[in-house]
Amino acid sequence: MRFTKMHGAGNDYVYIDCFKEKVDNPEELAVKVSDRHKGIGADGLVLIMPSDYCDFRMRIFNLDGSEAQMCGNATRCIGKYVYDAGYTQKQTITLETKSGVKILELFPENGKVKKVKVDMGEPELTAEKVPVKWERKKLINQTIDFEPEKYAVTAISMGNPHAVIFTKNIDLLNIEKIGRKIENHPMFPERTNVEFVEILSPIHAKMRVWERGSGETQACGTGACAVLTAGVLNGKLERNATISLLGGDLELEWNEKNNHVYMTGDAVKVFEGNYDV
Repeated sequence: MRFTKMHGAGNDYVYIDCFKEKVDNPEELAVKVSDRHKGIGADGLVLIMPSDYCDFRMRIFNLDGSEAQMCGNATRCIGKYVYDAGYTQKQTITLETKSGVKILELFPENGKVKKVKVDMGEPELTAEKVPVKWERKKLINQTIDFEPEKYAVTAISMGNPHAVIFTKNIDLLNIEKIGRKIENHPMFPERTNVEFVEILSPIHAKMRVWERGSGETQACGTGACAVLTAGVLNGKLERNATISLLGGDLELEWNEKNNHVYMTGDAVKVFEGNYDV
């Protein structure tokens, strides 16, 4: 089976071109190819597929085999793949995901896409739609006891659930211990992604992310969008800001007119090859 390894801001996935390849059990394949010792090594598996109503369709699986709704960094890489492979000459394309249609603006240089801007849609703040079990309509900057630590949490969905936590000294954080605990806390019925954020200025923040089903990753596009949204809601960030992740920077905008969040970042092909299934 042919595959392509790509990353956006260090968030790396194995991509399968399902215009040419057939994947019978993506959940099982995701676990195998994601293994960094016995497989290709990645944060998960992405299938690039035909769509009935968009230009293209994506399915994405975490390294534990669970299927995610979407991934902002992966959407950018799909934009690069389909353009570079000659599947489209358009510089604005639509992508079908499990969390709705995403619009991608491609920025090619010398025939290859280098950066992609994604319309990530509107952030969802209603607790039951995130989903998070909370007695009020929204969960914004509320202190939750995760035993033994307490954190002020803002819950947001960007097509998948996020728990955003503003704190200090995130470089010293034992993210595996606390990230896993928050991800699997009963208040999140579908588990959650967790972002730990350190504010550097009103237009710049850095974050570490614990991704649901994958653990700590180099970057998370939907997570960065959730961070910008939470930063604005909590009076910590302006509507245009740079979010620095372990794997690189993402440029974010929360548009006041249409309420959509826009994310711009790199899309990088690492290598391609054959995987023996």
